[in-house]
Amino acid sequence: MKQSCMLAADILLPAREEIEKGVWAVIACDQFTSELNYWSEAQTIVGDRPSTLSLMLPEVYLEETATRLPVIHANMRRALDGLLVCHKDAMIAVERTQSDGLVRRGLVAQIDLEQYDYQKGATALIRATEGTVLERIPPRVAIRRDAPIELPHVMLLIDDPKATVLEPLFAPEAKAAREVAYDCDLMLGGGHICGSFLTDEQQKAVSDALGALITPEAMADRYGDASLAPLMFAVGDGNHSLASAKAAYEEVKTAIGAEAAATHPARYALVEVVNLHDSALRFEPIYRVMFHVDPADVLTELRAYLATLDGTAAPQRIRCLGDFEPCELTVEHPVQQLTVGTLQTFIDGYLKTHPGASVDYIHGEDSTAALAAAPDAIGFLFEGMEKDQLFRTVIYDGALPRKTFSMGHARDKRYYMECRRIK
Repeated sequence: MKQSCMLAADILLPAREEIEKGVWAVIACDQFTSELNYWSEAQTIVGDRPSTLSLMLPEVYLEETATRLPVIHANMRRALDGLLVCHKDAMIAVERTQSDGLVRRGLVAQIDLEQYDYQKGATALIRATEGTVLERIPPRVAIRRDAPIELPHVMLLIDDPKATVLEPLFAPEAKAAREVAYDCDLMLGGGHICGSFLTDEQQKAVSDALGALITPEAMADRYGDASLAPLMFAVGDGNHSLASAKAAYEEVKTAIGAEAAATHPARYALVEVVNLHDSALRFEPIYRVMFHVDPADVLTELRAYLATLDGTAAPQRIRCLGDFEPCELTVEHPVQQLTVGTLQTFIDGYLKTHPGASVDYIHGEDSTAALAAAPDAIGFLFEGMEKDQLFRTVIYDGALPRKTFSMGHARDKRYYMECRRIK
C-alpha cells in the first residue's frame, strides 16, 4: 500500500481462543471515571486471565499512577513474550454491535502523526475536533513514554456521505474473502464485536477511496471551495490520547533526530476509522449551566454580546431557563458556525470578569432544567450539531469548543483490542 497518512500496521493480537473468552477486550480508560464499581466488576470478571485490563490505566485510578505504571509496563513486556501474535501489514474491518443493537462499522489501521495537528486553525490532513486541554497531555505522555506497546481507543471520522471507503468492505462477497481476527461479546453491556483482516486488494481500494475524498473537486463539492486545505480525518474520540501520542513522538524525534525518527514506530498511532455518516453513530448535544451568577445580569450581558455580532453564519437560537420565565434569544448574525460556539465564547468571557461564577456541561434537557432551577443558576439549551456540520465547522472555524457533542453512550465507546509496538 502506498505511503499516506493512513497505512497498514503490524497489529498484535492474542490467539483467537484467548480473545473469545470475553475477557481480553476492556473499555477505554476515560470511561466511568467516577464509577469505581465498574472497574472493580471488570477486575472480578477478568481474574488472572489475559486481558487488556492489565495493560492500561483506568483514569479512575489516576492518583495511583506512580505505583501502577511500572506494573503495567512489566505486563506489556510479558505480553510480548509469547501472548501477542504479530499480524504484519494488517488492517482490520470491524463490526461493532452497540448496546442499542445498531451495528457500527470501522477500520483499524495506523496513521502518520507527522500529518496530525491538534492546534486550533491547523490545516493538516488529520485534525482535532475539540479544543485540546494542554494540561491533560503530560500525564498521558508519561504513560506512553516507557510503554513498549500501545492500545488504541482513538476513533477518527471521515466525511464520506456517498459511502465509498468503508461500506464496500462489508458487502457479503468482501467479507467472505477475509480471515476472521476476532468475534466475541464485550463485557459489561458493551455489545459484540467482530473483526477481519483486509486483503491486499481491499487495502488498496481503501487507500484510493480515501484519496478521492480530498481532491480539490471533492472539497468543492462538499464544502464549496476547491482551494480549502484538505481534511481527511477528524478526531471523534480520544483527542487527548492522540495528542499525547504526538507529544511522545516529538520527544523521540528530539532525542534521536528527525532522520532516525522518520522510521521509528512512535511516528504512528493505531486508530479506528468510522464514517461520520454511519447510521449507528449519533451525536448528542452537551448543554451548559452557569452557577453562582445573577441570571438577570447574565441575560442582559448575553443580549448585549449577541447584538455586537456581525457574522455571516445562519441565525441561531438559545433557550434560557432557570428560576425565571424561560425565554429564547435569537442570534441574528453569528460569527461562528455553531450555536454552542457562540454561547461558549460568551460564557468564557463572562467567567473571566465575574470571579466565583462557574459553568458545567450537562447531558439531557431534564438534567439541565433541574440544575438551572437554583436561584443563582441559569441553563442554556440549543440545537445540537448535525453530523454533516462537523467537518465544515472544523475547516472554517478550527477546533470546536470543548464539550460540543457526545458521540454515543459510554458502553458503546471503543474497547481495547488490538496492540502495536511503539518502540
